[in-house]
Amino acid sequence: KHKNQQSKMGRMHSRGKGIAASALPYKRQAPNWLKISTAEITDMIVKMAKKGQYPSSIGVLLRDQHGVPQVKSVTGSKILRILKKNGLAPALPEDLYHLVKKAVSVRKHLETNRKDKDGKFRLILIESRIHRLARYYRRTKQLPANWKYESSTASTLVS
Repeated sequence: KHKNQQSKMGRMHSRGKGIAASALPYKRQAPNWLKISTAEITDMIVKMAKKGQYPSSIGVLLRDQHGVPQVKSVTGSKILRILKKNGLAPALPEDLYHLVKKAVSVRKHLETNRKDKDGKFRLILIESRIHRLARYYRRTKQLPANWKYESSTASTLVS
């Protein structure tokens, strides 16, 4: 390895190494062309969360509709931290929620298409990602220590 070359972690169930990403601006302050105050952004975040939006979709809406490039540079704290401070953080972390949702939809597909061997294999991969992520969240105390993914009760988690 070269000195300046960083090793990147590979994907869990595919071949890619995935080093593409957008670069954040060097300045950490809010841009001077942004005329929205911190309180207004916080209010918008709280309103969107009450409507049932997840933190990532709140960030996309703020960027696309209100021209807020980075919430952290304007408010000083990230969207999820603002939601936690207002008691509106989602019960399940967002990435885990979407994996459970995907597993539920694949399982529903497999009920009608029993011969779909590839679908069954993909479900195993999705569920192994769920178990790995749940183990991380239990270790970092973001999920209760007794939380366990069960396919029979998964549909109630995402409904």
